[in-house]
Amino acid sequence: MGIRNSAKAIIIQDNRLLAIKKRDEAGGYYILPGGGQEFGENLHQALKRECIEEINASVEIGELLFIREYIGKNHEHAHFDHEIQQTEYMFLCRISEDSKEIGNGINPDDGQIGVEWLNISELLEHQLYPQTMRQFIMNYSAGKQQPVYLGDIN
Repeated sequence: MGIRNSAKAIIIQDNRLLAIKKRDEAGGYYILPGGGQEFGENLHQALKRECIEEINASVEIGELLFIREYIGKNHEHAHFDHEIQQTEYMFLCRISEDSKEIGNGINPDDGQIGVEWLNISELLEHQLYPQTMRQFIMNYSAGKQQPVYLGDIN
């Protein structure tokens, strides 16, 4: 299997982070909106498409905040992710003013049950993946300097 590129949205508004809520056999958890880049798309096009599909919102894409790699065999979900290798590009985004009904979009992720705003100050209390990102997002929101490249984290 090849390496997959993915574009993710970090949407912060009123000290809250917009996240997709998912459920699997282990229970509920959260992920950032966004997903895989398709052939012929650039990262911005992929992110805009994914946000419409998943959160029913057009986004304005800002700066690249983080680059995260995920090599599945190195992490706690290796029993089912061992063949996955993905590079995620996480952009600061704003929801476009013409997007009024934030919620499940036209093509939600498998297991997606909703979209929620999570308080930044409470991110460590939520099972948000990648879990290491919770502290980076909290630090960014507090104005602390953060590295762009985060390496192979979950």
